[in-house]
Amino acid sequence: MNTHKIAVIAGDGIGPEVISEGVKVLNKMAELSRGTGDEFSFEFTEFPWGCTYYKETGRMMAEDGIETLKKYDAIYLGAVGMPGVPDHISLWDLLLVIRKSFDQYINLRPVKLLKGAPCPLKDVKPEEINMTFVRENTEGEYAGSGAWLYKGKPNEVVIQNGVFSRVGCERVIRYAFELARAEKKTLTSISKGNALNYSMVFWDSIFEEVGREYPDVKTYSYLVDAASMFMVKDPGRFQIVVTSNLFGDILTDLGAAISGGMGLAAGANLNPERTYPSMFEPIHGSAPDIAGQGKANPLASVWSAAQLLECFGHKAAADAVIASIENVLVDAKVLTPDLGGTATTAMVGDEVVKKLSDAAVESAVTKLKGLGLGPKFAKFSK
Repeated sequence: MNTHKIAVIAGDGIGPEVISEGVKVLNKMAELSRGTGDEFSFEFTEFPWGCTYYKETGRMMAEDGIETLKKYDAIYLGAVGMPGVPDHISLWDLLLVIRKSFDQYINLRPVKLLKGAPCPLKDVKPEEINMTFVRENTEGEYAGSGAWLYKGKPNEVVIQNGVFSRVGCERVIRYAFELARAEKKTLTSISKGNALNYSMVFWDSIFEEVGREYPDVKTYSYLVDAASMFMVKDPGRFQIVVTSNLFGDILTDLGAAISGGMGLAAGANLNPERTYPSMFEPIHGSAPDIAGQGKANPLASVWSAAQLLECFGHKAAADAVIASIENVLVDAKVLTPDLGGTATTAMVGDEVVKKLSDAAVESAVTKLKGLGLGPKFAKFSK
């Protein structure tokens, strides 16, 4: 049996509430794996890092935090941010330092409209919104390079540099091409080469260069402003999408808005070589206004748990979790207030666990994996 060691950083605001439901689902999947030929378990270790820790210690994480996290197979993060702690401190001293220290250069965000999820776009079917964003995650506009000159003086100047290396651009673009080839999907690059005459022209040239090695992959290129319009007017044209750090950050929030809201938005920060642990997180933020009230939607956290399962090779288990989320949405009986319901965070987590044993999920896994099933749950394998 594989035992996966997971570092849990629940973080701030609603983070602890939603992460506890994701852990609940992961433990259920481990239980259901017994006797299937793909048995696994989890060993969770919690770390109290975040803004409360910062207020107590002056640090967002322990001084040896990165060395500590290296020992784990993956990191499961809740949310970062709290009133009274500047956003650039909460972000740069925890989330971004982990991404950069562990070379998690792929940010993988699904933008998929599940059945039963609300969509503000008129007459759009679920199958018409099914994108995967491959966002560069460690450099670009978020490299943290720049200068603040003549601070506080009339001639004050700030310079924010975007850092685009050949290695950084090529590896994320190549990852996207490989994904598009494996899934037999189109690949769209999004940039702003008409205005950013160095960084984005460089990005576009590398996309074209790498693309010559993948003649079987149909490609498109859009400027970011046009892409944002098409995501609303014609989302079906996008399948696999590759873009820079900043544009990926913005466009995936737009993607969340058209595919059920931030409560259904999950993200994976991947080190594909597995030299370091990868990190999985809902991307909705800490929502301090509803923290501790049991109103937070845990489905994004559960979806990111499914990404964690898939990263470890438990693809059918991940599919079962997504099917359970979809069944909860379709039933519409146990939903949090953001989705029009009255259920608590814990009640929704419990409902996902219940759905994992339902015949509907068994049918979904059968269709996906073609496995023989027992009467209670579909046995899954790699």
